Amino acid sequence: MTERTATVSRDTKETQITVSVNLDGQGQLSGESGVPFLDHMLDQVARHGLIDLDIQAQGDLHIDDHHTVEDLGITLGQAFAQAIGDKRGIYRYGHAYVPLDEALSRVVVDFSGRAGLFMNVEFTRAAIGRLDTQLFWEFFQGFVNHAQVTLHIDNLKGFNAHHQAETIFKAFGRALRMAVAEDPRMAGQMPSTKGCL
Repeated sequence: MTERTATVSRDTKETQITVSVNLDGQGQLSGESGVPFLDHMLDQVARHGLIDLDIQAQGDLHIDDHHTVEDLGITLGQAFAQAIGDKRGIYRYGHAYVPLDEALSRVVVDFSGRAGLFMNVEFTRAAIGRLDTQLFWEFFQGFVNHAQVTLHIDNLKGFNAHHQAETIFKAFGRALRMAVAEDPRMAGQMPSTKGCL
């Protein structure tokens, strides 16, 4: 199996970010974003996706978390796009339902080569810790645009905002794990009738 890793850096006047991914990792997160609750969520993605992530980020957090969160989504998406390569032999599609107490979320991903985010989440609080819950959409939009995936996120129930977010990110990790896994029956073929993705 070819090593599926990538390291991507993004350097702007607002943020300096480097993200490394190993799609066939052990589920380890190292480094930090400077946004504690986002780090907690990225740890869920790594652990449940069995993806190793290394995050090194410096952002203008004295203004707010927006640029850091959005740019992390962008950089992570770019790293995924590089690591996945031409997508031959992968399952391509992934999905997961994840509960946490009263909360339940569904995430479905398609490594389609087409960016599309469809997010149906009504957070019950405007912020979790200091993190504005609107920024989750910015994170996923950045990821989708640069990984070139179609992503559907639905929070089906839940009244605790922390639980809502955690079920979303755990399900995101599980869906990614399924989608990027190598399909032995596909045997290196392109998972598309078009012949490319």
